[in-house]
Amino acid sequence: MRLNNKVILITGAATGLSDEIQGIGGAAAWKCAEEGARTIIGDISDDMGEETAQQINQMGGYARYVHLDVTNEDNWISAYKSIESAEGKLDVLVNNAGTGIPNYDSSVTDARSPEEALMVEYTTVEGLESQLKVHAQGVLLGMKHAIPLLRKQKGGSVINVSSIHGIVGTHTVTSYQAAKGAVRQLTKAAAVQYSKENIRVNSIHPGFTKTPLTTELFTNPELHSDRISQIPLGRFAESGEIAMGIVFLASDESSYITGAELVIDGGVIAQ
Repeated sequence: MRLNNKVILITGAATGLSDEIQGIGGAAAWKCAEEGARTIIGDISDDMGEETAQQINQMGGYARYVHLDVTNEDNWISAYKSIESAEGKLDVLVNNAGTGIPNYDSSVTDARSPEEALMVEYTTVEGLESQLKVHAQGVLLGMKHAIPLLRKQKGGSVINVSSIHGIVGTHTVTSYQAAKGAVRQLTKAAAVQYSKENIRVNSIHPGFTKTPLTTELFTNPELHSDRISQIPLGRFAESGEIAMGIVFLASDESSYITGAELVIDGGVIAQ
């Protein structure tokens, strides 16, 4: 097995119920467990997280749920203490927790459309801060408190889930792009700083993917058609396809890869 006995913490991984559309974190929890990992699911959706862990265990894997608000430093400290106590080590951190693109509210903006409302001119400080808090602050705190545990193992892997919007610009989603760009650069900073300790840090950049946060994009015919037209492979990614990239970067197969960007987008940014 590719991840045999590795202890992996995946944030935002409660969305892994087997009978529902899975998020990237939830799909990764299943894939990692199938490859022999002891998978720790970190999330704020306690009931769903517990049920996802239970389903994985019932299928013969190892999974355990911990409550983890990635914006709360005390939560991170508690989660890592729990892992040290129960599993005895940490080998891999997957910073996946995120938040969706802000909803358009015509009552609080002069923007003429949902797309325009997300452009720089209409982006609010509050909107920017909310995105940065989950994505950038969450990633920073996760790495900050994971490094000492990975150091004890004389190395490990950190995988930060960014987005293609962290690499290229678009006409909208300004605050989301800023936050995902921050994830990309935090990844590179940590990769350089901890490379001599054999701690590898890489980012994954999914394109349009079927998840609970993107339901409208593949159920609204107009939005779906617009997004499909942007994808050379002509379809959305399945969350499990992104999860396989996480498995690769968590495994020893990627032992010489650090500071890299793994783009899984069906060819979108190649155009």
